[in-house]
Amino acid sequence: MTDDSAIRIALVVPDLLGTYGDRGNALVLAQRLRWRGHRAEIVTVLSSAETLPDSCDIYLLGGGEDVAQQAAVNFLARGDGLRRAVDAGAVVLGVCGGLQVLGTSFTTGDGVTHRGLGLIDISTEPGERRAIGELSTRSEEHELGLLTGFENHLGRSRVGPAARPLGRVLHGVGNGADETEGAVSERIVCTYLHGPALARNPLLADTMLSWAVGESLSELPPFPELTELRSERVKAAG
Repeated sequence: MTDDSAIRIALVVPDLLGTYGDRGNALVLAQRLRWRGHRAEIVTVLSSAETLPDSCDIYLLGGGEDVAQQAAVNFLARGDGLRRAVDAGAVVLGVCGGLQVLGTSFTTGDGVTHRGLGLIDISTEPGERRAIGELSTRSEEHELGLLTGFENHLGRSRVGPAARPLGRVLHGVGNGADETEGAVSERIVCTYLHGPALARNPLLADTMLSWAVGESLSELPPFPELTELRSERVKAAG
């Protein structure tokens, strides 16, 4: 039974795309809604489901390896639920492997190029070395400012003309094809930031929530622990 008044947050195939604690992004969004008096419902959709529902407000895709990404594309292309949801105004976050799944194409380690869902104009090829470590970027999108997280990926991604980079790399590799990190188009946000990304970057979380709710959100009191963590991570990144 679902609550029609709740903001529905879809955790998309975490059995395929769920590395490095990315499912925590759903918990962050739900709790930040509840602190403000909004109802929130997390809808977990496994790859064993028939199709992905198109009725959720926010869709979250995490990281995964080559085989998992291929399986995720095959599942999400079946029924086209995510595309219908995006066309209806849903908010989408793709992290790492999720970025590549949402993009136009990704090339796996065996040299084979696979079609992505084509929901955002970004393509990915494997690099020579794996990018591992702290990642920080400066974003001018919606005045997000400094974004931090950690990255662990081989992909090198290039943003096409129909999308914009999420930010410029200050420390780390990011997209790797240039000095950019992630991609943004309409209400789709892609990034290589793990952490989970929305736990470490609450302004990004609240920006996505405001899109889903349809209005600006009230400010929450500061959390000293989060401030200390951000300062610590920024220092670690130099």
